[in-house]
Amino acid sequence: MSAPTDEPTPDDLQSPARTSAATSTTIADTAASPTDATPADTATSSSAASATSSAAATVGNTRSDGDDRWTADVPPDTPWSFTEYINAYRRNAGHPVHILLSFFRGSGGRLAIATLALVAKQSPCWVLPIVTSNIINIITYRDQHDLSELWVNLTVALVFVLQNVLSTWTVALQFGRVNRNIERKLRGSLVVKLQQLSIRFHNETQSGRLLSKVMRDVENVEVLIDQTYRSLPIIALDITIAIVVTAMHSPTVLLFFALTVPAAVIAIYCFRKPIRQSNHDFRSQMEQTQAAVAEMIEMIPVTRAHGLQHVEIDHMSKRLNHIHDTGLRLDVVNGLFGATSWVVFQVFQLGCLAFTSYLALNGRIQIGDVVLFQTYFAQIVNSISSLINLYPVLTKGMESVSSIGEILQETDVERNARDVEPARLRGDVEFRHVDFRYSPDYPMVLRDFSLTVPAGQSLAFVGDSGSGKSTLLKLLIGFGVPQAGSVLVDGIDLKEMDLDAYRRQIAVVPQNTILFSGTLRDNIIYGLGDVDDAEVERVVREVGLDDVVAELPEGLDTQLGEHGGTLSGGQRQRIAIARALIRHPRIIIFDEATSALDSASEHKVQAAIDHMMGQCTTFMVAHRLSTIRNADRIVVMEHGRAVESGSYDDLMAARGKFYRLKTLQE
Repeated sequence: MSAPTDEPTPDDLQSPARTSAATSTTIADTAASPTDATPADTATSSSAASATSSAAATVGNTRSDGDDRWTADVPPDTPWSFTEYINAYRRNAGHPVHILLSFFRGSGGRLAIATLALVAKQSPCWVLPIVTSNIINIITYRDQHDLSELWVNLTVALVFVLQNVLSTWTVALQFGRVNRNIERKLRGSLVVKLQQLSIRFHNETQSGRLLSKVMRDVENVEVLIDQTYRSLPIIALDITIAIVVTAMHSPTVLLFFALTVPAAVIAIYCFRKPIRQSNHDFRSQMEQTQAAVAEMIEMIPVTRAHGLQHVEIDHMSKRLNHIHDTGLRLDVVNGLFGATSWVVFQVFQLGCLAFTSYLALNGRIQIGDVVLFQTYFAQIVNSISSLINLYPVLTKGMESVSSIGEILQETDVERNARDVEPARLRGDVEFRHVDFRYSPDYPMVLRDFSLTVPAGQSLAFVGDSGSGKSTLLKLLIGFGVPQAGSVLVDGIDLKEMDLDAYRRQIAVVPQNTILFSGTLRDNIIYGLGDVDDAEVERVVREVGLDDVVAELPEGLDTQLGEHGGTLSGGQRQRIAIARALIRHPRIIIFDEATSALDSASEHKVQAAIDHMMGQCTTFMVAHRLSTIRNADRIVVMEHGRAVESGSYDDLMAARGKFYRLKTLQE
């Protein structure tokens, strides 16, 4: 019997493919950093950003009044309940049980059906002991019973057993829909929040820790919900029915049953703190190790190039030893907890067998009742043991609920939705008396910086590392807000402009281009949906990629592999420029786009950059000063200020700071 699937909604039918993304994700390839000296490092987080941006483009929320500040950047047609989950964490901060219960809001109908089916599924366990006791008594005391009672009991047992198939299927279907929907919503909400969190947050947080929360912690919550729902109602019913039936047959035996409850309470109380602490330590170690493994994999080319494999192996071995020790402590605590509980309850069960046998020998109960009481006492023991063994799962799941809240409740969010949504940009840019530092703990990077760039002009920033070049570009993208002054585009302060609408009209080409696993065509038209083949081919020709396409086995439809690893650095950079050009940006930013290339690749990339000059306002940061010869204007930066400005020839003739920098490179 196959389970039918939910009817798809229009939202569910939207493809999460990267090509459906609504915004230009070339911006995500550049990240803010508290240092201006290493722009290459700022591109490392773009892999995670590009991997999630497509999902976020189809992920949004049902908005509610007063929550726009949390959901302003979320498309309104999303199937994810982002606002609902954010509010659940805000209302119930510090109370993971309340948060967990809030996840079930709106699922009452399916839970009711599933619960009825769950009761029916478990019913044979309650009926069969009674039937077995009746049959034993019918056979043992023939003079007190009619043979027809035997067939009635067998028929009742058969009916309860056969219905188990249908009830089990119903539970799996109805509760599975509820639980998997919560799992889907939780991961979707995390994806949305990760897209909203600031670039600073992503720079300061290891991507492996975030991945652990999205995958492992949500899985722990799913297991918690599944185990709790399938266990707690059954445990309660098992104990209740066993007590009621026992009370009807022998109140004396019921008193013996009652002794098991204090034993369970004592066991849970004694092990509660060690189990909670062990789960917390193990989760923390797993997050740190997952982040370290991600960094190790990313560093493999550097490690191999310098012959440092043994260093990484030693480093990871220490982390794995920590996980081993922490996990072993958790296993020992859980094992000791379970074993202690089992031994205590088995002793009680043997005592129950001896006590009921004594009552039967003295004629106070029938022989069949011994089997009945022993079976029901076993159910009580097993139920309480299951409850005790469920405690570690509950602790781990609640820890994961809190861990997910660390992301959903994070306040370092980039507020993109603002009052002014720009029309078609001209490309006029002005930095007006800008002061900027990354945090109060860092020195001022820009000091009273002012610069006006008319639309269509190409401008290059040069200067020593840490002079503020890349910081200016990040402010222009909107990755930071000046402490004083303003950045204006077409006369509009970026602090008032809708950043998503603005960023859809600009493009960024970073030093290290991140390509995703897909075709060359998909990487070029990333986020634009359907683009005419002629337009793609035009862009390919303009950036000099036609020779690359001709060599690929399937041309534009060739799968590139992870991060485009089969391509050279120059080829990847030209793909990044094609990705920028096809968006027809009004402002384009090149952040060290040629610094890591060989001479031949640099020449081809430089030709592609020169082609874009004049089509839009162009900003460049370069250490190789020969690559900016064709820029309309060059601004020399020093200690957060512009100390020189002019054309290449003018600055060389002036024999100032630029001349000295150029001389050092010759």
